[in-house]
Amino acid sequence: MMLIADIVLLLVTISYADEELFRADIDPYECSIRPVHNHFKNHGYFFSWEDTRTANLDFSWPEAREFCRSRCMELVSLETKEENEFVKQHIKKGEVKYAWTSGHKCNFAGCNRPDLVPITVYGWFWTGTLTKMPPTTNRLDTDWSNTGGIGVPQPDNREHIQGGLEEECMAFLNNFHNDGIKWHDIACYHRKPFICEDSDELLEEILSNQQITTTRKTMEIDPEPPFPSDISMENVNNKQKYQERLSE
Repeated sequence: MMLIADIVLLLVTISYADEELFRADIDPYECSIRPVHNHFKNHGYFFSWEDTRTANLDFSWPEAREFCRSRCMELVSLETKEENEFVKQHIKKGEVKYAWTSGHKCNFAGCNRPDLVPITVYGWFWTGTLTKMPPTTNRLDTDWSNTGGIGVPQPDNREHIQGGLEEECMAFLNNFHNDGIKWHDIACYHRKPFICEDSDELLEEILSNQQITTTRKTMEIDPEPPFPSDISMENVNNKQKYQERLSE
């Protein structure tokens, strides 16, 4: 699904106003007993509708992301056609109407970089792996639907066009528009089932006994600027250098 030339590492740090802040340490014990329903290429996957404890729970996108991260997982990132089909088979088998992924639009401060403009075409990325999606106009290496609520190809930002919030998160919809199981942009406050995928980074952090925190707010998010693509992952993982970069 991803072309190597299209991959761009991004760092997205989500922050909120103090009164709306909810922080939860990732629990090593929860990570060690995290439920896994299936595996794909050595990664464990959790499908919320396949677990009796979450089968009747629908989360907003930020809530779903926090649930996954608290268990050393991330919302699923669909970086190959094979992985995409693997996930779609679970959606089909479970007969679920929709499901959140880690897909998100880079539409906040710092997203006016040349490689991300126009945002509607080049600005979508996987928050789970911090990699850029192929352009939305590339229908060979993506699975965006060719239709939606206003009859135009996805992503269409329909809700915002019709006076609502911006559609900045990405979910699977299951044949809502007689289009099969396809990617659609959705406003992040909507509540849906979700899919988690093992995070190598978070699991390694837990094994290294490093503290990890996640941040959540229901309804909306206000991310800080992503790093330019020339920042190395060594620097990205260095908190001190990150803070110095933000203060420049």
